[in-house]
Amino acid sequence: MPEDLITAVTELDQARYLTKIYAGGHLVYADEPEDKGGTNEAMPPGSLLLASLGSCTAITMRMYADRKEYPLTSIRIQLSISAEEKMDASTRIIRKIEMEGELTQEQRSRLMQIADKCPIHKILSNPITIESHELKV
Repeated sequence: MPEDLITAVTELDQARYLTKIYAGGHLVYADEPEDKGGTNEAMPPGSLLLASLGSCTAITMRMYADRKEYPLTSIRIQLSISAEEKMDASTRIIRKIEMEGELTQEQRSRLMQIADKCPIHKILSNPITIESHELKV
C-alpha cells in the first residue's frame, strides 16, 4: 500500500454491532444504541464522523493560531447531523465554533475561514467515491 494513504481496519464478530477500529496504531470502538440492537458501548458511526470533523477543525485552527501567535486559549465545537435513516444527498452538518481568548474580530474571522480548510471538511464538502472490493480468505 502506498505510504501516503491513511488507513483503518474495522472488525466485527458475533458481538452484535460493537466494532473494533484499528488506525495509526490506535484502537477505538463503534457501536449502535440499544434501541437499534447494539450494546451502546461506544459512539455510533455518525458520531465518529462528527468527531473526525470536529477534531480536525480544532487542530487546524490551533495550528494556524499558534503559527500566527494569536491569543487563542480554547476552541469548543458543537456538531450535529440528521439521523442516519434520514440522510440523503441534501444532508447537512451544522458546526458551531466557540473560541476563547483575547482575539480581535479580524483574527476571529480569519480562524473561521481556516476552519473550512481542515482536511476532513474538504473531504466531506466534495463528491466522494467509495470503492468496495471483496477480499478472499
